[in-house]
Amino acid sequence: MTLLGWTQIALFCLLVVALTRPLGGYLTRLLAGERTLLAPALGPIERGLYRLAGIDPAKEQHWTSYALALLVFNGAGFLLLFLIQRLQGVLPVNPAGMGAVAPDLAFNTAVSFVTNTNWQSYGGETTMSHLTQMLGLTVQNFVSAATGIAIAVALVRGFARRAMATIGNFWVDLTRATLYLLLPIAAIVALFLVWQGIPQNLEAAVTATTLEGAQQTIAQGPVASQIAIKMLGTNGGGFFNANAAHPYENPTALSNLVQMLMIFAIGAALTNLFGRMVGDERQGWAIFAAMGLLFLAGVTVAYWQEASLNPALTALGVDPSGGNMEGKEVRFGPALSALFAVVTTAASCGAVNAMHDSFMPLGGMVPLVNMMLGEVIVGGVGAGLYGMLLFAVIAVFVAGLMVGRTPEYVGKKIEAREVKMTVLAILCVPLAMLLFLSLASVLPAGLAGLQDKGPHGFSEMMYAYTSAVANNGSAFAGLTANSVFYNLTLGVAMLVGRFAMIVPLLAVAGSLAGKRIVPASAGTFPTNSALIVGLLIGVVVIVGGLTYFPALALGPVAEHLALQAGQLF
Repeated sequence: MTLLGWTQIALFCLLVVALTRPLGGYLTRLLAGERTLLAPALGPIERGLYRLAGIDPAKEQHWTSYALALLVFNGAGFLLLFLIQRLQGVLPVNPAGMGAVAPDLAFNTAVSFVTNTNWQSYGGETTMSHLTQMLGLTVQNFVSAATGIAIAVALVRGFARRAMATIGNFWVDLTRATLYLLLPIAAIVALFLVWQGIPQNLEAAVTATTLEGAQQTIAQGPVASQIAIKMLGTNGGGFFNANAAHPYENPTALSNLVQMLMIFAIGAALTNLFGRMVGDERQGWAIFAAMGLLFLAGVTVAYWQEASLNPALTALGVDPSGGNMEGKEVRFGPALSALFAVVTTAASCGAVNAMHDSFMPLGGMVPLVNMMLGEVIVGGVGAGLYGMLLFAVIAVFVAGLMVGRTPEYVGKKIEAREVKMTVLAILCVPLAMLLFLSLASVLPAGLAGLQDKGPHGFSEMMYAYTSAVANNGSAFAGLTANSVFYNLTLGVAMLVGRFAMIVPLLAVAGSLAGKRIVPASAGTFPTNSALIVGLLIGVVVIVGGLTYFPALALGPVAEHLALQAGQLF
């Protein structure tokens, strides 16, 4: 580890903190329906969209109607994206002449992008036409991110409102998040990325002659526009197979920094929105602090491991000062590779600028743990906040049991219905992951996709299903997942991870919105202090540790111990 590496990490953290409050204030005004800076230009477009769709923006929805609208919209998006892929060969804007995507892969990809997972069992530049990338994948990058924001705001309204039967209007939340937030920022970031050297055109691949005289095919296309929203919306699906390690997706140190900031920006700002909407910004900063401490712990472990040389190479007399450079871009090195890996898995993004399969065992375990904890460490756009609020409900419930009184959080009593729905939402994720991992570990169809044997091969399978259920989308890159077995099981895992969690979560929002605010008393557990930060971190770690530690012991932990003994896989 070097001073320069820690300086780069510290700079990133300071910039995230600096962005959180101003962006949080903008989000609060926007989603509360207040007038914003962009209203004069975009207001007529918003109102026109409502008229076209027959939506009354003043009419709010019960949680069941909100959930139904969300499910119908996402179901339609899945069907449209599936059809675009299957008809790709006869659709226009296909200069490379890409054929139709296979049914199982089209199913997997449609589910992946609709659920904001962006898992890719394919190479982007060799599978998808420009039209599919733009009309199919990039559009879902916008609306799946907006859906996550809508869910988070609906849950926050549940905590903030008093004796109300509604939690907002899904169509309004979706439209405002897309029109006033995602589109303007993505457009600015796309122009910045073009300036940095990322292509944005509709041309076919070009052929170049290398210095050795060989012919190299270089893909291009509408790259910058997709990269901007894939980072801002924590989608992660790259135009190229190498994702953010590809020089056409991430050419410079500055583009690398901006892309990481985009991954964290909205997720961090939503914590401030929570504090503002419940009338106490310290509530939001307490959640932000819990997220931040977990993030720093992950970065420290990952950087420590990747700055260390593989013991097998140390034994051969290799200079250890360069750290573990296998699978990393020279222009980023161990520090920025480790930071990017932690950022992308803490935030449910899935973009990568290094191959996680090449990380040291404990370094690769950090992204795994980030996802296993529910990706609540800033988390995906919207998903991080609502995931952490579910853990907050469990935390105050535990605190209430310890002091012998009904638990409260931001003035709302947490009773049996909320706790049951919260536990249901939290448990569906590990249940799906461990079930599919168990099947893949014993079935020939699952074992056929492994690149490596032993605990590392097990980690490859575990990472795939964890990434799918956590709606992350990153991969160890050592698993051949483009098979009927993996495309179908990973697709189902992504659906469970997204929608089996959302429905009970919205039920919690509806239940809380109907309750009155309980005035704080001498016996009220403080939820805006260091005490709740510690309790929240403890609940997140304990729930994750008790659930996943046996699986981790069979994968990265076993591999680490074997590596120290000189055994390689």
